[in-house]
Amino acid sequence: MIEPASYSLDEILKNLSIASLNDMQKEMLDTYSKRDDILLLSPTGSGKTLGFLLSLLSKLRTDEPNTQALILAPSRELAQQLETVFKSMKTSFKVSCCYGGHSLKTERNNLLVPPAVLIGTPGRIADHIDKGTFSTKAIHTLIFDEFDKALEFGFTEQMSFIVKNLPSIQKRILTSATQAIDIPAFVGVKSLTILDHLKTENRSEGLTIKIVISEDVDKLEIFLKLIAACAPAEQAIVFCNHRESVERISAHLTQYGVVSECFHGGLDQDQRERTLAKFRNGSTNILVTTDLASRGLDITNIKHIVHYQKPTTEEIFIHRNGRTARMGAAGTAYILLTTEEERPDYIPADTETLEVPNVSTLPEKPKWVTLFIGKGKKDKVNKMDVVGFLSKVGNLGKEEVGLIEVKDYFSYVAVVRSNAKEVINLTSGQKIKNKTTRIEIA
Repeated sequence: MIEPASYSLDEILKNLSIASLNDMQKEMLDTYSKRDDILLLSPTGSGKTLGFLLSLLSKLRTDEPNTQALILAPSRELAQQLETVFKSMKTSFKVSCCYGGHSLKTERNNLLVPPAVLIGTPGRIADHIDKGTFSTKAIHTLIFDEFDKALEFGFTEQMSFIVKNLPSIQKRILTSATQAIDIPAFVGVKSLTILDHLKTENRSEGLTIKIVISEDVDKLEIFLKLIAACAPAEQAIVFCNHRESVERISAHLTQYGVVSECFHGGLDQDQRERTLAKFRNGSTNILVTTDLASRGLDITNIKHIVHYQKPTTEEIFIHRNGRTARMGAAGTAYILLTTEEERPDYIPADTETLEVPNVSTLPEKPKWVTLFIGKGKKDKVNKMDVVGFLSKVGNLGKEEVGLIEVKDYFSYVAVVRSNAKEVINLTSGQKIKNKTTRIEIA
């Protein structure tokens, strides 16, 4: 196995809090050193991001001033997640991330000093290339993460434009969580090596599947009982097929005092980031979403998946379930069906039908609530600054501050719900890093 150039593999894994590489990651490292065109087939949550980032690191040079690698991701959230993982490796190489909904001016400024690795969505990267924002002459590696999803989202034209403007490509890596993928000619693949890790990993050993039958065509009543009985204090992702259904279900939960958040493609970037921050830090335990959240999101420790609306294909069913029972953990997927709906062929015949008990007590509000702080990385604010500010000015103890996410121009921080109003009163009009800031409930 080849270790990343001038870096200790053990040190990088320690930075990522990972004990060792899995078989897929080891094979990826080995194959990368021998082959130029690779298709990595691996399910969501299997660690393929680390597999290709470690491989890429072995080819980056410290004496090259221009961008050396380009990674394309089909969604903003996945692009941000890739950037976070690369930064967590703590190498000396600069990484930048570009995506729609992000400030173009900020991105142009970030690219004035070219990053060794540039990550972005196809539309935004194509826009930067068209404007000549960065040089493509030294880019030797092109990675299409979740390439099947990028094709599904209609990014073919943008990706083709990008490839045509990369004159020095030596290596192409494509990843996919499904085998049903045709690689278009514009990618430029000549001799493809396929690493297939889907065959034995589509169904997690830790996953339990249960059917829930609704006597009514409208499933809201049985759904509320299910949440109260099976996931009162644990995080659950509720999948729907349409944005309108997401909004309706979340509104129904709110009506009954159950804290939830919506997530779908119709929300703007700030709304989507805020929703995911709340879910990650435990300010909400229920995320109601379309299949946008079935792949490419940095969300861990999910115990329950609820298929409020039946997945249209087995592939979608697998991707949704991939959000739970990850890395050896256990999880449960519930499929809500009316008495009129047929059981999908991909559901095993011996799947248990769950009799949902009548529970009169609905889930309590989460322990945490999210605060918005109007200062971020561009204001030279980091996590330690936020902790210090909330400790000294907000009178919070260490155990009363939860997950902190510092963005470019603002930050999100989880604090104990019972203390939130007092913290806002104490910090109102106060300064963080000598700058007065706005603080409010997100």
